[in-house]
Amino acid sequence: MRSGFPVKRLDRYIVGQLTLALVLVTAGLVALIWLTQSLRFIQIIVNRGLSPLVFVKLTALLVPGFVATILPITCFIVVVFVYARLAGDRELTVMRGAGMSDAMLARPALALAVVVMGVCYVLDIAVVPATLAAFRNYQYEIRNQIAAFLLEPGVFTPVSDHITVYVQSRGQDNSLRGIIIDDAQPKAPTSTILARAGQLQVTPQGPVVQLQDGSREQVDDKTGRLELLTFQHNTINLAETSKTAAMDMTDSAAASTQDLLRPAGVLTPGERAKWQVEANRRLSAPLTSVSFSLIGLFAILGGRFRRHGGVLRPVAAVVTVTLLVALSLGVNNFAERSPAMVPLIWVAAILPGLVAGILLFLPRRMSAARREALA
Repeated sequence: MRSGFPVKRLDRYIVGQLTLALVLVTAGLVALIWLTQSLRFIQIIVNRGLSPLVFVKLTALLVPGFVATILPITCFIVVVFVYARLAGDRELTVMRGAGMSDAMLARPALALAVVVMGVCYVLDIAVVPATLAAFRNYQYEIRNQIAAFLLEPGVFTPVSDHITVYVQSRGQDNSLRGIIIDDAQPKAPTSTILARAGQLQVTPQGPVVQLQDGSREQVDDKTGRLELLTFQHNTINLAETSKTAAMDMTDSAAASTQDLLRPAGVLTPGERAKWQVEANRRLSAPLTSVSFSLIGLFAILGGRFRRHGGVLRPVAAVVTVTLLVALSLGVNNFAERSPAMVPLIWVAAILPGLVAGILLFLPRRMSAARREALA
């Protein structure tokens, strides 16, 4: 052990097991979360008649956010699982007998936690905001533009929540023949528009149809009489008109980190508080990778040595991390209402790991120093 070569081999051995387990657990959880979250987009894809490739591209933009969220948790799970297995197989006992201290045993896990923290910083600060903004733009495009250009002849196509379009035929230049448009706006009488011909066009506000030689029919809600209006030319906007279709330019989750730190637009006090909380969350959340790993290491390496191991400390560590995750969510919500609580976001991310590290390493150092003093 004096040369350090066996120690490096043991470090590589533990790091290899931790890395393999981290990749497998993270991939499994990401796949599970992707499957459950993607179900809510199936209705959009089916109703719009879009291809499976659009569905895959839309949901793939959410994967970096899933990875950034679960990486600190999976790192903790892997540390507890691998070190508990090493303890159960007596490998930790052999390593301690060979002269390795708790700090040396914890070194591979802490190295992995630091790498995970760096990956989370890259994801949270740069990748996730960019992919989330692209997701919002793509979803908006699907709802307001793409679906309108997938009009199939002889098919009633819902291009929005309130507009359904039927065309008898369609030319290669987006010319339409035999057009029926059912317009059921929530705060207006339902109307039916008939037209002999039309031209589908795209505008910055969404797709529109230039109608020719048509009529508009609707029933008056008060009198119950049919109202008929004929026209030679008319323009119908096929874009989603509800509030859910509008791009939310004040969404803090899709804003870049630079914009969060220096907001350029005019924000209300509530929106500014959300942006402040999101900025602090992005900068502090990756630190939980190290904090959670220290809690797991303390659960396995700390305390009195048990010959046959035990499950009480690992279970207590899992419960502790679960409570810390819930506490972090609660602190974020409270900080949005009261900006004075923003520092608690950093406290919740750093303090648990700091306490676990002190409890794990400080008693050992004090004991070693006391033995050296007596010698």
